[in-house]
Amino acid sequence: MVFNASRLKQCVCRSFGAFTLPITFSDTICHLGVCKTTREGKVDMASNLCTLVSDGESHTLPSLVVSQNQICSVSNVQSTPEIEKKYVHHVYDAIAPHFSSTRFAKWPKVATFLKSLPSGSLVLDAGCGNGKYLGFSPDCFFIGCDISAPLINICADRGHEVVVADAVNLPYRTGFGDAAISIAVLHHLSTENRRKKAIQELVRVVKKGGLVLITVWAVEQENRSLVTKWTPLSEKYVEEWIGPSSPRIRSPSSLNLESIPETEENGSREHLKDSKEISIENSQDTMHSTCQTKDDSLSSKIKNNGENHQEYFVPWHLPYHRAEVSGASACALANGLAKKDDKKGAVVYNRYYHVFSEGELERLVSGMDNAVIVDQFFDKSNWCVILEKTL
Repeated sequence: MVFNASRLKQCVCRSFGAFTLPITFSDTICHLGVCKTTREGKVDMASNLCTLVSDGESHTLPSLVVSQNQICSVSNVQSTPEIEKKYVHHVYDAIAPHFSSTRFAKWPKVATFLKSLPSGSLVLDAGCGNGKYLGFSPDCFFIGCDISAPLINICADRGHEVVVADAVNLPYRTGFGDAAISIAVLHHLSTENRRKKAIQELVRVVKKGGLVLITVWAVEQENRSLVTKWTPLSEKYVEEWIGPSSPRIRSPSSLNLESIPETEENGSREHLKDSKEISIENSQDTMHSTCQTKDDSLSSKIKNNGENHQEYFVPWHLPYHRAEVSGASACALANGLAKKDDKKGAVVYNRYYHVFSEGELERLVSGMDNAVIVDQFFDKSNWCVILEKTL
């Protein structure tokens, strides 16, 4: 986790118990114990519980040490369904800089929510992506987290306070923040239990009276032509993560797609001349701008919905001139995580989405005894709710 030390005293270190994981210090920045910062200032996952203080030596912090089980539950994704590992985590790691270059416009509804918060509020952005909302209001403090280390590196390079973390197991103590946002994140979680857990985590980490804004892609897309470019999941894909060969008992994937350096984004005009067609293919995204039971039976859900699918692969077109770096795209192609489209001059990655039907997001919240819905609305093909923590 990367923090600016001058703001640390004002915000993060209101208490060393702010995080459920140990914090380490290095000169003027501090990091979560499950992360470390390289000399280039990048964020990488690590398993040690040591700190690096100003004398350059390694020390332990007994008062901050937590159990290995707690560390593992947050820092690894062993229990994450294979569909999410392959078609969310690995994909966003690979496309991070190109994806980031398309993420700059703020949604008016999100901006309005952030502007409504009292001065001095601590805002937690779960699934912050490239950090476009971090630092939105100079009167508030922001901390972002995302499962994608390459996206977190982009945030860190921009001076934001961020941490690599899973949306279903946020690394903050209960009641830490004044507000939380989850923008276009929950639709990447492949089971109802995981989506519920992510909402519970958002509520847990804010104080009583704190607000939580959640937005998700909707089945009811305003531009139906976009949906024709999506691939409804077939039985083959459903069986991959909820069938007999459930990822709960499969070995974790060893595939690690390399991300294209962000410097490629800022290079010559030749490196920036994406075709208009590819931009249109990816623009559908910018309009919206990473334990299973029988209840999670996506197979039955797809059959019952007929043509009203909710599980899709949504393509991301990565131009050839940004894709062929260190063999990352070749690796993805060889492992079936991407395909070539010579006509468009792009490597096409599929990203998993569960699009929400009307009322579905509200139903996930309805069983919670510590939060109420204070607002709900449909905006730019997204279902949105604002929750208030009551206990």
